[in-house]
Amino acid sequence: MRKESQESEKINSMKPTLADLPKAEIMAKELAKIKYRQRYRRTLKSTIFTLITVAAVAVLIATLWLPVLQIYGSSMTPTLKSGDMVVSVNAKKLKQGDVIAFYYNNKVLVKRVIATSGQWVNIDKKGNVSVDGKKIKEPYLSKGEKAYGETNIKLPYQVPDGKVFVMGDHRSVSIDSRNTAVGTVGDEQLVGKLTFRIWPLNRVSWVH
Repeated sequence: MRKESQESEKINSMKPTLADLPKAEIMAKELAKIKYRQRYRRTLKSTIFTLITVAAVAVLIATLWLPVLQIYGSSMTPTLKSGDMVVSVNAKKLKQGDVIAFYYNNKVLVKRVIATSGQWVNIDKKGNVSVDGKKIKEPYLSKGEKAYGETNIKLPYQVPDGKVFVMGDHRSVSIDSRNTAVGTVGDEQLVGKLTFRIWPLNRVSWVH
């Protein structure tokens, strides 16, 4: 009997008492921590997925519809300077004064549309430009910037069908449609029309 009593006491001593069990408050805190970690993981996964999706859409838009270009060189000063970053858009119909980007010999050039298909262009030795016999106004040029430049085409010159005649705003240094090395620009060469300068921040503005 004594032996059975001792075994019973040993078994009873191994049973947890109320003092051994965690308090309800502690359990609630631990449960809250677990739920918080689960919510955090779900939120993190959702945020990462959203950021990836937004980035992919932004890249797609930038590539297909709104290419961002960086300007190199000085052929478009003072309108655009080297280092400027600009947004371009698809343009089905170009008009005189539009600033465009186009492919030329594996490069992207930026120039201004002076005349469109079928129009006649003439340039005098002082750099004054006429289209269809009328001298055009060019407020985008710096004072005294007009120049005959690198011109080797026969003037007056009629713009071929499906082409536009382009010139840089820095007339004395720009190689453009005045020279057969570049010639006129066709639709198949067009990258887009430049609309907005996004960099540098102190020069953020529309491109005119």
